[in-house]
Amino acid sequence: MFRLDEKLARIRAGAYRRTDFIIADAKDPDMGPGLHGVGKAAGQGGNPGRLRTRGEFIDSIAAVIRQDIVDIMLTSVSNLERLVARDAFADSKVKPAIRANDTTDIWVGRGAKYSASPSRPFRTASLSRVRSGGSTPQPNSRVALTDLGLYSITFTGDLDWDLASLEAFADFRADALANDFRYFLEVFNPNVAFVGAEDMPHFVNDAIVRCLAGLTEAERPRFLKIAYNGPRALDELASFDPSLIVGVLGGGAGTTRDCFELICQAEKYGARIALFGRKINLAESPLDVVKLMRAVADGALSPVEAVKAYHDALRRQGLASRRDLAADSEITEAPLRMG
Repeated sequence: MFRLDEKLARIRAGAYRRTDFIIADAKDPDMGPGLHGVGKAAGQGGNPGRLRTRGEFIDSIAAVIRQDIVDIMLTSVSNLERLVARDAFADSKVKPAIRANDTTDIWVGRGAKYSASPSRPFRTASLSRVRSGGSTPQPNSRVALTDLGLYSITFTGDLDWDLASLEAFADFRADALANDFRYFLEVFNPNVAFVGAEDMPHFVNDAIVRCLAGLTEAERPRFLKIAYNGPRALDELASFDPSLIVGVLGGGAGTTRDCFELICQAEKYGARIALFGRKINLAESPLDVVKLMRAVADGALSPVEAVKAYHDALRRQGLASRRDLAADSEITEAPLRMG
């Protein structure tokens, strides 16, 4: 059994403890930003400004899996196929997952303006192919990649586009049931301004509850992934239905304090999962960030203490920090200032 299944079982049974807080690494930027989303290979090959190659990016994913601290590793189907072929998950309890759809609001390639339009549903990944398996190093041999994926939806407040998104979600659920595939649901904040800023967090909560109310237990997501819109909005949703497990997404890279503070506040106000992408992928030392995220989630360190520990770790490895300790200890993301 994966660590994820054990933790979800305890959370649903009402036996949650802080060590059950779930941490996921979202290594799926190739499904949205594309090439530039994988980050830079700083200090390698005498060219510190170049972007990482696909091979280097996959190596960085494998390193986090080997560390065996995160509970979920989320990737694109193509990269998961490579990881499974090299047995990257063989000796860990990290659950592999795929990004199961790629709506237009995450199409943020260089020079693109897609994300300025209301989000439109789209799916690249084939669930039947994921379940039937990817190629292994042995000829004519196939192995199932995973039975878990992230499905993303962005409610905008525009009737036509939200209806289209809900219809696509219904099609996905039917496909998931047909392929014995489980999913967790990512709900982004509106990417266009049809809903006022003051109402937006509660519009998102209402939209989530409304879109799940007509689903049987078998159709419902295993958990949610939402933006942290402050303590009031998170507590409102998390306390509404204990069977609906709420997680937060990481958002922008921010400061190191932002990363650890988000873990701390999310857990305090009812979230039981953190799914971070850029906050891990773009860190100077991703493995140290993951290790300290776990310590903050467990209550072993405060966010401020974790930032100091992170800078100590960078110094020991001779790695330069993008910010000095004082600047990196600041909270810069507005929702975190509400907590």
